Amino acid sequence: MAGLGLTAAPTAGLGSMLHNLVRLTRYRGLIQSLVARELKARYRGSVLGFFWSFINPLALLLIYSFVFKYFLPRGGEDLPHYEVFMFCGILPWTWFSSSLLESSGVLISGGNLIKKVLFPAEVLPIVTVLANMVHFFLGLPILGAFILYYGIPLHLGELAWFPLVVLVQLVLTLGCALLLSALTVHFRDLRDILSNLMTFWFFATPIIYPYTMMEPPVMRFLNLNPFTHLAITYQEILYFPGPVGHAGWLLVLGAISIAFARSCWSSSRPRRSRCPRPAIWSCCRARSPTCAFPSARPRSPRCTPTRSRT
Repeated sequence: MAGLGLTAAPTAGLGSMLHNLVRLTRYRGLIQSLVARELKARYRGSVLGFFWSFINPLALLLIYSFVFKYFLPRGGEDLPHYEVFMFCGILPWTWFSSSLLESSGVLISGGNLIKKVLFPAEVLPIVTVLANMVHFFLGLPILGAFILYYGIPLHLGELAWFPLVVLVQLVLTLGCALLLSALTVHFRDLRDILSNLMTFWFFATPIIYPYTMMEPPVMRFLNLNPFTHLAITYQEILYFPGPVGHAGWLLVLGAISIAFARSCWSSSRPRRSRCPRPAIWSCCRARSPTCAFPSARPRSPRCTPTRSRT
């Protein structure tokens, strides 16, 4: 019987995660509209508008090329075209860090929407992550153009790993965003702590330096960083020649990210009020077991659509 209990727990957790994912598909139209609104609001009022999504990564890569060619030249035999090497890690890191920093306060800024309407609060951090993912994809053509310009070879066998890396990063970022958005509601200081933590996290990730130049004790420390394996895999696919040697670490990180996102999904969902629309409906002690809002039945089985006296 104990064995049955041990095997039933993971099955129940997987079933709960699948149920939440199926439930989330009902809000796909809402998510699409909120992502489009987020992208439009970011460059609202600017002259170039949405073209800044291409200009920003292009300008950043041009600045890196100028600085590391004339002011901070590096050994060409070690890392040729160092700016491309660094940009292979900075581009996904920008998606990751921006999503976490923006998600930390998204439930606070959207509090009025959550309180007044029967609104799935977990949609807000998901929208933030997806909006930053769009900017990540818009920066990839700029990186690809520089890779082709410098003649860095790309192989189809290595590029086949690219969608898997993006998927693993998406799941990991969603899990962190859901957790941080829920924690910041209770601990407002977390937003200021997070900005400093992300700076330390950036330098603890092999983005501006290669992983192979580190000493073995430092490598063991870097292996504890989940984004290390993402950054190295991006570099192996887009910059370094040869096969993807970090694939094993990537698959382990993917399995851990799924478990982490599932636990954050179930633990970070804010509880709704007893009545979905307290300004219009009031929960009463009537004997009728029916309720106008099915989602409110588990918390208020005797909630009936009676007009509140206001």
